[in-house]
Amino acid sequence: MNQTGNLPILHNWLRFRHLALIDSLARTGNMHSSAQQLGLSQPAVSKMLRDIESQFGFTLFERLNRELPATELGAEVVAYAQRTLNDCQTFSYRLESLRQGGHGYLKVGAIFAATAHALPETLLRLKGRRPLLTIELLEDTSDHLLKLLEHKQLDLVVGRFTDHQQRQRFDFTVLAEEPFILIARAEHPLCNRQQVSPSQLTEWPWVLYPLNTPLRQSLEQSFSDAGVNPPANAIETTSVQTTLKMLCNSDTLALLPEAVVRQNLLDGSLKQIQTSLAPSPLAYGVLLRKDEPVSSAARDFIDALRTVIRDDSSANNP
Repeated sequence: MNQTGNLPILHNWLRFRHLALIDSLARTGNMHSSAQQLGLSQPAVSKMLRDIESQFGFTLFERLNRELPATELGAEVVAYAQRTLNDCQTFSYRLESLRQGGHGYLKVGAIFAATAHALPETLLRLKGRRPLLTIELLEDTSDHLLKLLEHKQLDLVVGRFTDHQQRQRFDFTVLAEEPFILIARAEHPLCNRQQVSPSQLTEWPWVLYPLNTPLRQSLEQSFSDAGVNPPANAIETTSVQTTLKMLCNSDTLALLPEAVVRQNLLDGSLKQIQTSLAPSPLAYGVLLRKDEPVSSAARDFIDALRTVIRDDSSANNP
């Protein structure tokens, strides 16, 4: 079958109600729940799905007793449906904002190191230029943010790649390198030592980023290079507030971006531990979907962010 030749036919019959059904089935895994969400009867949902699959020429979902997992081809259709629906929703938000006299809508995802200092100042400068621009900011790890970016739930991400395949889907512009430091509460016994070996570090409890994050991967590699197993006594979290609370109230250790703990180091509540274990800084920057136009609001945001990072670098390196 020549699928390329059938694409115009596919575009002629595929409707948003079909995409909404595919998305709902993927999220709920249940015909009955999807029927309730879409205001249809279950037989109508079942018939619509059969019609969709007949047009595609393959099964989208496996019919199991208690779930409806997507097939390999079905997963591609689900991803397309979700991207299209999110794109339409974003368009509706922006259009409604403009209709009411606003100046657009910008959805930004950012890693915690960026939101600790650069992002607040960037948002203030951007709002100074565009006071009626509506901005939504989501803080998370790069792996989660890039999934949202791919599905058009974000306009741009301030973060970094987490695997090589992402380089095929996103454009990346480096903004700065992010230094990391090993820290503990000021009263921690290790803070009084001039040099702490990697093996000694593993004797204490840790708060770690999850395994699929670049910072955790860099830390694991550093322990491996030192010939030491990584800490076994650890809690994994992406919550900066939880991490800082645990650091200040226990003998827990953590490797965090310098920007995140800058204020704690200045007020003396946390101190840096001197050690030969030193993961290299990781570059972060702006990630955009490939081959898509960039809105004027996004361009202004990127310009403001570059200016803030440049000014901050100049202030710290006079």
